Amino acid sequence: MSGAYATFALAPATRAGAVLGNGDHRIHRDYTDFVVDGRPLLFRLRDLDAVSPLASDIPPAILTARIRALLLESDAPLPGGRHIVYGCPECQDLACGAVTAVIARSGDDYVWRDFAWQTGAHADPRLDGLHGMGPFRFDGTGYRAALGALRDRAEATREADEVHGADGELRGTRPRVLLIGPRVAVLARLAAALRAIGIGADIAHDTDDVPAGELRAYGAVVFGLAVPRRERAAVRRSFARAGLDVGYADGLAPIVPLLVAQVEQALDRGPLERRRLTRLVAADGAAVVEVTSACRVRLTAYRLGRLSRGRDHEVFDGVLEPGRHRVALVPGAVRGRSFVVASTAGSVLVEAVAR
Repeated sequence: MSGAYATFALAPATRAGAVLGNGDHRIHRDYTDFVVDGRPLLFRLRDLDAVSPLASDIPPAILTARIRALLLESDAPLPGGRHIVYGCPECQDLACGAVTAVIARSGDDYVWRDFAWQTGAHADPRLDGLHGMGPFRFDGTGYRAALGALRDRAEATREADEVHGADGELRGTRPRVLLIGPRVAVLARLAAALRAIGIGADIAHDTDDVPAGELRAYGAVVFGLAVPRRERAAVRRSFARAGLDVGYADGLAPIVPLLVAQVEQALDRGPLERRRLTRLVAADGAAVVEVTSACRVRLTAYRLGRLSRGRDHEVFDGVLEPGRHRVALVPGAVRGRSFVVASTAGSVLVEAVAR
């Protein structure tokens, strides 16, 4: 293999959850991704909905064990020195398929090689190898520093759990959103949907009497349609006084899957350079989307039908190459008040259809 080095880093990442048109759910997962040469390693895989083994919602002891394995301080979890790099976001079962690689030492360096798609105990790189991916040689000092810092945080969390009791909410690994508004029925359905995909949700009329310490639990705020502008401004001031930078979403319509997509967009605070989906415009009978790397993109149109019931229509589902793409919108799917949701495994954008 080449002696050239690749840079290694870690960065927060998200597998966006969703409420699908058939009533199924896609679970929201927060995890730490591998960044190779300044780019998420997952972006090298065109059509893969997966998360790294360094998920935020696993017990700290398990996270620590997985980090130790990546540092080669313990045995590899799979035969042949293989490690899971990306696995199923829903169940983590190897039977669903996983991207694996051999991790080995070369002097003081670490080498990731022989990437493969694996569905059983053993992988055959000749048949299932992901050709063109790797090998990567990482400088040992930087590699150990990145994973060591994450291990230190996991161990500190485990110590806190031993004092306060093992509780996922105490660890703060589950994202939470605050739903503001008087239409309790709509917000209650939204809260139930969010909890079903792994996002905590609380409902309130305002934040006048909420202590700053409690506001820190929320990563985003969603305003119901009936919340006046002055009350929205008051909520924003409450978070600003507490020194908190959270995402905000103004509810577009009482359509739960659409609102869930808005929540996912509001929760995504990552930099643009680490997003695959960067722009969405819906106007003039078409949706225009921009992606930074080849990936699977889903476009769904929503509209309000009779009695304010939501209607959805799948506009597009396929792999797009990097760049800008124009997708025609079926006229019947976007008549009246209508909206378009563009989603990849890690990014969601929502836009009202301009008239």
